Amino acid sequence: MTENELSTAAVNSCIKIHKQYGPGLFEKVYEEIFCYELSKLGIEYERQVNIPLLHESLKIPIAFRADLILEDKLIIEIKSCRELFEIHFRQLHTYLKIKNIKLGLVINFNVALMKYGIRRVVNGL
Repeated sequence: MTENELSTAAVNSCIKIHKQYGPGLFEKVYEEIFCYELSKLGIEYERQVNIPLLHESLKIPIAFRADLILEDKLIIEIKSCRELFEIHFRQLHTYLKIKNIKLGLVINFNVALMKYGIRRVVNGL
């Protein structure tokens, strides 16, 4: 699947989950249900992926942790918070640059309508 196809499948799954449960669950609960839905679709993913950082001769083995990486093409950060801030998008952009992935999604389930909780972040597109 392409980045956009993965993104579409992810968004559709999030809408399905949000329609059933709405806002108010913990991030880990949404993540668990989301991964279940991805598995049903046959989409490969990794959860809580450690991202190392190399700064000159210093290697930090676990500098960051991405919530989900789908098929090494899409990083997803799951949130369940009142509002998103610029730091959430910058953090994801940093993950994308370090992992050399082109597309990411910040998904906030704590919204009235799911379309207001999804934001694409791109790296070099």
